[in-house]
Amino acid sequence: MIDWLQHSTGGLLTLSGLSIALLLLMIIRWKVEPFIALLIVGLLVALAAGLPVETLVGSAQKASDSLLEKGFGGILGHVAAIIGLGTLLGAILEASGGAEVLTRSLLKAFGENRAPLAMGLAGLIFGVPVFFDIGIFVLAPLVYVAAKQSGRSIVLYAMPLLAGLSVMHAFMPPHPGPVAAAGLLGVELGWIIIMALAVATPAWFVGGVLFSAWAGKRLVVPVPEEMLAAAEKMRGEGSSSSRSEPPLSQVLGIIAVPLVLILAGTFGSILLPKGSVTLGVFAFLGTPAVALTIAVLLAFWLLGYRRGMTRAQVTELSGASLRPVAMILLVVGAGGFFGAVLSATGVGKVLASSLADVGLPVIALSYVISCGMRIAQGSATVAIVTTTGIVAPLVADLDYSQPQLALLVMSIAAGSIIASHVNDGGFWIVSRYFGLSVKETLQTWTVLETILSVVGFVMAALLSLVV
Repeated sequence: MIDWLQHSTGGLLTLSGLSIALLLLMIIRWKVEPFIALLIVGLLVALAAGLPVETLVGSAQKASDSLLEKGFGGILGHVAAIIGLGTLLGAILEASGGAEVLTRSLLKAFGENRAPLAMGLAGLIFGVPVFFDIGIFVLAPLVYVAAKQSGRSIVLYAMPLLAGLSVMHAFMPPHPGPVAAAGLLGVELGWIIIMALAVATPAWFVGGVLFSAWAGKRLVVPVPEEMLAAAEKMRGEGSSSSRSEPPLSQVLGIIAVPLVLILAGTFGSILLPKGSVTLGVFAFLGTPAVALTIAVLLAFWLLGYRRGMTRAQVTELSGASLRPVAMILLVVGAGGFFGAVLSATGVGKVLASSLADVGLPVIALSYVISCGMRIAQGSATVAIVTTTGIVAPLVADLDYSQPQLALLVMSIAAGSIIASHVNDGGFWIVSRYFGLSVKETLQTWTVLETILSVVGFVMAALLSLVV
C-alpha cells in the first residue's frame, strides 16, 4: 500500500486528494487555524510520499537546506515586506481621514443622482491600499448618510462600494492573496497590477454598477438607525477636531506612487537597454518593497507629521496596524511549504500529466480549485494560497511567460471570491454594517461576489487567448 502511494500515478493522485480533503476537514470541521492545518498536512504528505526526513526537516548541521525552511522562507522572503508596507500605507491613509476626503470629493463631483457610482469608485480607489474589512469600517458611515439623504435603499450605495473593495482585495497588490500567489509562481508585481486592472475593472462595472443598480431598485432596505446615529456622532466629533483634512491630491498621489513606480520598473525592463543607468534607476525604484517604502515615508510625512501627528502616535499606529499581519504571513508561509511538498513528492508532475491527457486548461483548473476552496472554508486568502500551492508544480515545467502567469494568478483570485456565504467573515460584516438579514445578504452580497468572480475569470480566460 505504501509503495503504491509513493510510486504509482494513482497513488500520488490519491495522496493529493486525501491531503486536500484532510486540509478542509481540519479547517471546517475541527476549526484548526489554516496555518497549523497547512503545516500538519504538508508534513503528513511528505512522510506518506516517502521523502527522507533529512530532506523534510534537515539536520542539525544543515537545517537551512530543509524543505520546511525553504518552503516557508522562499515565499516569506518575497512577500513579508510587501504585505507589511502595504498595511502601513493603508493604516496612515485611513487614520488621516483620506478615505472621507476621497469619498466626499467623488460624491460632490458626481452629484446625488450618481452617488452610487461615486461610492463604487471610492471603493475601487481606496481599496488599493486598505484591507476589505477596514474599508467597510471607514466608509460605511458615508454610505449611511448618502442613503438617508436620498431616501433610497442602502443596497444601492453599499453594493458598489463593496464591489470596489472586493475586487481590489482579491486582484491587486499589495493585498496578501495576489502578492502571495505572485511569489509562489514567480511573477513580477508589475504584471499582476496590469492584469488586475484589466480583469478587475470590468468585473467591478458588471457587479458594482449594473447589478447593484438592479438590486438596489428591487430590494428596499432602510438605513439602520443605530448605525446612522453613530455615523453622525462620528462626523460631528471629526468636524470639531483641530487636525485639518489632507488635500485630495495628496491622497490620490500617495495611492498612485507605488503603482506607478512598480509599473515603471516593469516597463523599463522591457523598453530600456540592458545595463543602462536609467534601467538601473527604474529597476531600483520599481522594486515593490522600495516603491512601497517610498509611499509609506511620503504618507508618514505628508499625512502624519505635517498634520500634527507626533512620533509616538505614528509609532502606535504602525504597531497596531501590523498586528493582524502576523497570522496572514504564517498562512502564506505554510502555503508555500505545502506547495513545496507537493512539488518534491512528484504529485504536481503526475497531476499535470493527467490534466494534459484530459485536455483541461490549467487556467480553468486553477479557477475550479480556488472556487472549491473558497466555498468550502470561506477565506479568500486561504483559497488563493492553497490553490497556488497546488497549481505551482503544474506550471513549473511549462514555458509560461510573465503575462500568462499573471493571468493564472487572476483566475485563482477570481475563484477565491465566489459565493460568499455564512462561513465567510466578510458575509457577516456586510450583514451587520448595512442592516441586511441573512436572506437579503445572500440575495445581494453573495450574488455580487459570484458575479465579480465569474466576470473576473472570463476576462482572465479571454486575455489568456491573446497574451
